[in-house]
Amino acid sequence: MATDFQVTVDCTEPHVLADWWAEALGWQVEPQDEAFIRRTVEAGHATEEQTTTHRGHLVWAGGAAITSPDPDRPRVLFQSVPEAKTIKNRVHLDLRVGDERREAEVARLTGMGATELWRASQGPFSWVTMADPEGNEFCVA
Repeated sequence: MATDFQVTVDCTEPHVLADWWAEALGWQVEPQDEAFIRRTVEAGHATEEQTTTHRGHLVWAGGAAITSPDPDRPRVLFQSVPEAKTIKNRVHLDLRVGDERREAEVARLTGMGATELWRASQGPFSWVTMADPEGNEFCVA
């Protein structure tokens, strides 16, 4: 039996980063149920401080998720943490677009606010290591 999992990214602005990654991957931001959030706060199970408004919608302040159109791909959750990123990621995403699309994808992501960090290759494989707007590394291969 396979284990279901999600990838979780610590960040300071989960909704902004979820929007960025949804656009970068062609995925969608998972909607949050405003009525459920209101009922939870009204019942005293959460506080107003645990909510925020993003793009005109009431959402949980602590996180936002994105999902792929392909249901077999894992969900990616962006969760708020108090500290900024200070060292290299121990886990990162590889965006596999192929040699023929790599330069166009690097240019597109840079135009969206990503930063190119370095280029590398090993044998026949080449990739570009980049950072998202909060500094989280990922590769375009």
